[in-house]
Amino acid sequence: MKGREIRAKFLSYFQRLNHVVVPSSPLIPKDDPTLLFTNAGMVQFKRVFLGEEKRPYTRAVSCQKCVRAGGKHNDLENVGYTARHHTFFEMLGNFSFGDYFKEEAILYAWEFLTKELGLPKEKLYATVFHEDEEAVSLWKKIAGFSEDRIVRLGEKDNFWMMGDTGPCGPCSEIVYDQGPEFSCGKPDCQPGCDCDRFLEVWNLVFMQYERTKDGKLIPLPKPCIDTGMGLERITAVVQGVPTNFDTDLFAGLMQKISELSGRGYKENRDTEVAFRVIADHFR
Repeated sequence: MKGREIRAKFLSYFQRLNHVVVPSSPLIPKDDPTLLFTNAGMVQFKRVFLGEEKRPYTRAVSCQKCVRAGGKHNDLENVGYTARHHTFFEMLGNFSFGDYFKEEAILYAWEFLTKELGLPKEKLYATVFHEDEEAVSLWKKIAGFSEDRIVRLGEKDNFWMMGDTGPCGPCSEIVYDQGPEFSCGKPDCQPGCDCDRFLEVWNLVFMQYERTKDGKLIPLPKPCIDTGMGLERITAVVQGVPTNFDTDLFAGLMQKISELSGRGYKENRDTEVAFRVIADHFR
């Protein structure tokens, strides 16, 4: 399955679930002085989450073009050296503005991955915020997960914040097991480990609060859902390739760089990193 097919399948799946397909917003956010670039799918809906703007729909789906090259979400220095980091990428996301909440968000994500994309259920895990027993119960109910397939993590990993202030809430990440050959080899390697074995593919944010400048959490007018899944990352999983740069999304760029440079992409580690950086910045 090609990357463009995954993008189209995601949008049509949620459209069938009564979500309005919303076009990607500009990379320079409109009316948001807190951000230099759009760095997530929820940016264009920020005022909706805060109850400051009403839209003619309560369910939305998008494929948002994003840049992460500074600030809280800064991937610039990692580009080329890792299998997954980009300064520019596309984020698939579905959103609920006071319509559905945790149960539907988990159900929709689970069925998309297992039924639409055909990912093997036995390779999927979930992480949850350690205080979110409701999410634990829902994963057991919907996915049939046993306790050892659900990993409880702290605020650093499973409490999502857009920045120092703004919408936030506990989250649950869906993790794909790439196999022991990707493991760091540590005995405690599990979902949440920084190695490449357990790959985080989809983040489901249960947006319940707004964090103020003094750190207070104020309940949002209505609980909302904000999810994000990198198109490049899920494409790598579906295509069974070791890095995002090995997907068809980058194939044309890699071929052109090779033609212009007279070098091979995986000639050695230095050229591999250089090809990735050039391809990332070209996008």
